[in-house]
Amino acid sequence: MGALNRQLFKVTEAMEMLAMSRTVIYEQMRNGRLRYVKQGRATLITATAIRTYVDLLENESGVRYDQTA
Repeated sequence: MGALNRQLFKVTEAMEMLAMSRTVIYEQMRNGRLRYVKQGRATLITATAIRTYVDLLENESGVRYDQTA
């Protein structure tokens, strides 16, 4: 099963996908910007949470891709 078909990712996998450090990932989770779930002792980040977080970053960047210069 490829990464795009999966629904849950370990923190280390999210770190790779988002090109962010462990510290930044946990900081974003603690601040409520990156949602996660707990399964026993494991901390997992959903695919939806990753997509939502990327959308949040795009919106905050102020860059508009649909406008011409």
